[in-house]
Amino acid sequence: MKALKVDHIGIAVKNIEETLGFYQDVLGLELQGVEVVEDQKVKVAFLPVGDTEIELLESTSEDGPIAKFIEKNGEGIQHIAFKVDNIEEAIQYMLEKGLKMIDETPRYGAGGAKIAFVHPKSSNRVLVELSER
Repeated sequence: MKALKVDHIGIAVKNIEETLGFYQDVLGLELQGVEVVEDQKVKVAFLPVGDTEIELLESTSEDGPIAKFIEKNGEGIQHIAFKVDNIEEAIQYMLEKGLKMIDETPRYGAGGAKIAFVHPKSSNRVLVELSER
C-alpha cells in the first residue's frame, strides 16, 4: 500500500457558516459544496486547495463524533485523510502491520468516498483516514 496524496484535512467546527469567512475571505478558498452524511451525524463543507481539500465538519447531533471531539478538544484539526487506490487492500495492509483499525470494512464518507479510519493509538494520536474516491 502507498498513500497517493493528502486527500483532505478534516477540521471540526461548531458552525460552518460562521467559520467560512476565514477560509473564503482571508484565504480566498471557494466553497465547492456542502453535504450531510447522516450515518456520521455530520455536515461537511468542501473547500479545495490545489488537488487537496479542506473539509469543515459540523456535527448534526449532540452525540455525534464531531460534537464529542469538540467537547473534548475544542475546534480544530480532527483528522488527515490519505488517498489510496484500493481501500480494501489498504485496510488489510494496516491490519497485517498490526495496526488497530476503527473500520475493518470500508464505509461511506462525504463526497462519495469509501473510507476507513486507523485508530489514533496506532498512529501517534493522529486520526488517519484512508480514502478511495
